[in-house]
Amino acid sequence: MSGPYGIHRARVEWIDTDAAGIYHNTTVVRFAEAAEAELMRAYDIPGYFPVAPRVRYEVEFEASIRFGEEVETRVELTRLGRSSMTFGFEVWRGASGDGPRRRAARGSYVTVHVPDKETGGSAPWPAAWRAALGGTGASDLAEPDARTAH
Repeated sequence: MSGPYGIHRARVEWIDTDAAGIYHNTTVVRFAEAAEAELMRAYDIPGYFPVAPRVRYEVEFEASIRFGEEVETRVELTRLGRSSMTFGFEVWRGASGDGPRRRAARGSYVTVHVPDKETGGSAPWPAAWRAALGGTGASDLAEPDARTAH
């Protein structure tokens, strides 16, 4: 991953698990959104979350994470469109007595800029946000050489 990114580190708490102490699938969404919030803070994008609903979400679960284990989630902006953003993410389980560091989940999701809740229509991202995230004009962060590393 090499575009603008955010990282969230946490420990899996009991509330994050099912009755067997294994992380619940919704925990991945929460971890990804926490890393996304870190990205938006790092790039000084105020007011992003209330105007950026998710319109698509995809996750592949690869390994279990258990109560008490440490995790690291990284979210990267992979495409900056006119009114949408695509993010990729990975959730990693830390090394423990049960084995080495391992990727537990990976996926992607899309957000769309919807600044007017009344009309519900999409609109272009603010120019200042696009500039902060490495986008210019109507171009996208779609090619590796167009990305900005954090």
